[in-house]
Amino acid sequence: MRAPGILIIAGTDSSGGAGLSRDIAVARDLGVRARCVVTAVTAQTDRAVDQSLTMPADIVAAQLKTGLAGDPPQAVKIGMLATAEIVMAVAAALSGRNIPVVLDPVLAASSGGALLTPEGAAAMIEHLFPLCALVTPNLSEAAALTGLGDGTGNRLQQQADRIRGFGAGAVLIKGGHGQGRLATDTLFDGHGRLPLSAPRLAGGRRGTGCTLSTAIACFLASGKDLRQSCDAAKRFTHRWVAAAAV
Repeated sequence: MRAPGILIIAGTDSSGGAGLSRDIAVARDLGVRARCVVTAVTAQTDRAVDQSLTMPADIVAAQLKTGLAGDPPQAVKIGMLATAEIVMAVAAALSGRNIPVVLDPVLAASSGGALLTPEGAAAMIEHLFPLCALVTPNLSEAAALTGLGDGTGNRLQQQADRIRGFGAGAVLIKGGHGQGRLATDTLFDGHGRLPLSAPRLAGGRRGTGCTLSTAIACFLASGKDLRQSCDAAKRFTHRWVAAAAV
């Protein structure tokens, strides 16, 4: 039986810590085939983004056409999009397709440096959110996308309601950058609020957002439902981060 496949839409990371290289590694580890669409090439380290070259939107569109041709993927993962023009190319390619889309709304690198223009963020909210089965912002991204400030308590619910109001099917607000003994990601999917917790680890690791969102897409492609996929991806990501401390 042929392995399930996903389409990954993201930028490269020359350090290998995040972006397409991390996404592909996750898919490989989970036994899922990966097709790739490159949106940008970045030169970065764990400390900073040095340079970034954005792909022309027509090249992105051509990659999307071939990536979706033939045997279609069972899920799509979207990471760095860089510009409004690329956002629109992605939205046009995915519109009308019955494929679950997981969007990691990458606004900036964890090491610093913007990875999506303000115009791109606005286009993403208007044109891509309605195509997504799941959007996975971290705490700062959820605050920036909704304009509701830092997410704690009821504020998380308000942020999730606003993002779902933009058209997203569900929202997973990641709590890795928060405080407390547990690192809790919270899924809001229209059926209630599902907290997914793991012990907070002393050390972090770049690429956790890429790892989590790609793992969710892989589990969706393998036939799990959204809640099962988020739970399995949370546990997979925790093990990967914990392994770095060994």
